[in-house]
Amino acid sequence: MRRVAIVGAGMTAFGEHFALGLKDLLPMAFAECAARVDKGVNKSEIDAAWFGAMGTADGFPAGILADSLGLPDLPVTRIENSCATGNDAVRNALYGIASGAADVALVMGADKLRETTSKQLLWEWEAMARDMAWDYPLGLVAPAGFALHVARYLHETPATREHMAMVAVKNHRHGLSNPKARLRFEVTIDEVLAAPMVVTPFGVYDCAPQSDGAAALLLAAEDVVDRFTDRPVWIRGVGLGLDSVMHQHKADMTTFPATTRAAKRAFRMANLTPADIDVAEVHDFFTGIELISYEDLGFAEPAEAYKLMEAEVTCVGGALPVNPSGGLKAKGHPPGATGVAQCVELFDQLRGEAGNQVDGARIGLAHNIGGPTAVAAVTILEGPGGHGG
Repeated sequence: MRRVAIVGAGMTAFGEHFALGLKDLLPMAFAECAARVDKGVNKSEIDAAWFGAMGTADGFPAGILADSLGLPDLPVTRIENSCATGNDAVRNALYGIASGAADVALVMGADKLRETTSKQLLWEWEAMARDMAWDYPLGLVAPAGFALHVARYLHETPATREHMAMVAVKNHRHGLSNPKARLRFEVTIDEVLAAPMVVTPFGVYDCAPQSDGAAALLLAAEDVVDRFTDRPVWIRGVGLGLDSVMHQHKADMTTFPATTRAAKRAFRMANLTPADIDVAEVHDFFTGIELISYEDLGFAEPAEAYKLMEAEVTCVGGALPVNPSGGLKAKGHPPGATGVAQCVELFDQLRGEAGNQVDGARIGLAHNIGGPTAVAAVTILEGPGGHGG
């Protein structure tokens, strides 16, 4: 397989874009991505596109991307894989280039969840994905589904709601430095613990805000990278993992097997270990997910994620900063865009251009899980001067 690098990256701010549709957000993200290609790029150089989108009221997603970017001849593949959609789009584009089917590919992710029609489409998709199971119409939507896991995790490990609150405090603090983040304010542990309960054990400040937004990456094969930049960010490994969507089929509620499977595949492809990661963007749709994911990704031993929080290991300035962008918690979560945006953030980190820069960051990891809990995707990146030359 040919090696593949990211040569450009950009995204919109995440938020409530009531006045903008996908046809507006996609060109905004693409324009920033193209402007950040060091040696420039012409649209005619793009061979194919992969577009991650959960649902849209604007029309056929692939056609929207081609039309809004003025690329009617561009072959566009639409990817949809729950909250793992964005990183799965990166994975599919990587395979397209590595196989020789394309030299240059555009990866985009976008969603608008702050619209009634889009929210209804998402509800219908979730219901179909769960085969109209009896528990879904009765309220076992994403917050409740993840809450079952996290409640059991708190019961079986030394972790507490205070440790979850530390995740919220950390990610809100990190988000202050990110102009693209939606919730740019700090919170205290007391405020997180005193917030209204959504579903036990998640209070309001344990939950990421569903948002609107778009993100874009330009990928190139190793033999054409020099046309675009002398500072590429190399894709070292990708992995996708699955698990049962039905909670009654899960033998252990304190872990997400989809994440462990995706991580093993990505680390094996990259020929790296969790100890090699310098910075990570980890799925924190709910704060407890970040804690469990530390263990599933290999950053902590089982039942010991709380130690990372107490020692501030995952804060910027710690040994393994996690979510220096603010994560989903502070930045927001348009599902189709989130994984792509994580890679945008890591592109900045690994080139030393991030607003909340991690000193010496060389290897980065992006992670999403959704379904809820049925699918996860992991992408491992390396900065300039590394794997690719």
